[in-house]
Amino acid sequence: MTIVEAARAVTAGIDTHGEVHVAAALDEVGGLLGTRSFQADPGGYAELLGWLEAFGVVAKVGVEGTGSYGAGIARFLTKAGVHVVEIDRQNRQARRQSGKSDPLDALEAARAALSGRAHGVAKSRDGSVEAIRVLVVAKRSARGARVKALGQMRHLTFSAPDQLQSRLKGLPIAQFVAAAQGLRPTRSPDVVTAATKAALSSLAHRVADLEGEISDLDAMITPLLEETAPELLAVYGVGIDTAAALLVAAGDNSDRLHSEAAWAHLCGVSPLEASSGKVTRHRLNRGGDRQANRALWHIVITRLASDPRTQHYMERRVKDGRSKSEAIRMLKRYVAREVYHYLPRV
Repeated sequence: MTIVEAARAVTAGIDTHGEVHVAAALDEVGGLLGTRSFQADPGGYAELLGWLEAFGVVAKVGVEGTGSYGAGIARFLTKAGVHVVEIDRQNRQARRQSGKSDPLDALEAARAALSGRAHGVAKSRDGSVEAIRVLVVAKRSARGARVKALGQMRHLTFSAPDQLQSRLKGLPIAQFVAAAQGLRPTRSPDVVTAATKAALSSLAHRVADLEGEISDLDAMITPLLEETAPELLAVYGVGIDTAAALLVAAGDNSDRLHSEAAWAHLCGVSPLEASSGKVTRHRLNRGGDRQANRALWHIVITRLASDPRTQHYMERRVKDGRSKSEAIRMLKRYVAREVYHYLPRV
């Protein structure tokens, strides 16, 4: 009788960096099989996988930073059929006891994956949602720069010479920017007035350019949203920015969200248990994806302004003794449940 030895199951952890990734491999019972560094490029990814497969069958790999330095290796391993889990935070107790090093971080990532402490499926980052995400990054940057430039223009107006200040003060944003663009510094004999006009004109042209950039980015984001989740855009109170934030939180492989409760937890709108002894209570969840949480807040605020059902719910909760903040948190939870059903499924 021939006894065939089963292949050893290998669990790995990867501490990711810009140039080099460090991997640690464990056997089924947590025994260390080895640690090694690899280049953070496609050739290094293939070498890393080959190194792991030399120990046995690769069952699971925990990758730190799948949204940044670890995005490439996570994509490579997923396409190779390896189960990749996301490592959110290293074990602080182990770090205090053993210190900090890349091999130790990789080892802790492997232990987190093996024990099940880390179990979140990494985003694939290989489809329309990833395209939306990178465009949203540029849009947020442009919008922030626009707000900053407008603030600088207002402050310059406050300290401007009286004649220039009276000309610009109190104008709506669109008129303010248009008027500042039309300023001609060379027509002012006073050096301060000329310099202020030049600064305001420069900032106004910057604002106009940024507004054009934001419009161009919206024109690229909107078709992707309509193609990826048309039903989500049709939900009352959901606009381009909120839909994009919710889709980015879910990821391209949104099937990794196994339930509506998991989605609520990801968005930070599921109350957390905080009971002890005879006291049973829940506390506010300050974790989760804060951009998705903010998107849910915007949807609720939009509905409170124009949706009678939401307004009646708020009135009822306030009469029951709830604060408006508590009622808004409850509404965010309900909205999370609603939009979950409109997330794309692969």
